[in-house]
Amino acid sequence: MTGDLLLIIVRTVEWFGIAIIVVGLITGTARFLMQLRNRDAHDRFRAYRADIGRGILVGLEVLVAADIIATVAIEPTLDSLAVLAGIVAIRTFLSLSLEVEVSGRWPWQQTSREVAERQNSR
Repeated sequence: MTGDLLLIIVRTVEWFGIAIIVVGLITGTARFLMQLRNRDAHDRFRAYRADIGRGILVGLEVLVAADIIATVAIEPTLDSLAVLAGIVAIRTFLSLSLEVEVSGRWPWQQTSREVAERQNSR
């Protein structure tokens, strides 16, 4: 009974992650289409990629959570832990790549605004 409930929870979290990605794609596309006249093509495309990238990033985080729940709660073996480590490593790399693509900088780099705020506070 508990195993069945955990499996339902994992599948629900996985579907939620997929839904986040799909909604991000739809929302990004809708925003792109609504801005056809307001911006130049390069800015529109950059904003479109950023919107889709954010949806994928959040969806990937939820999918990683589902994988962790599945591995820890359902099949806590060394083999499943090794598979989880591989999945998390791949998704972490994807998340990092998407973050660089969306923001144009590494996550640990400060924005120019943060640098200016730090210099002004001295």
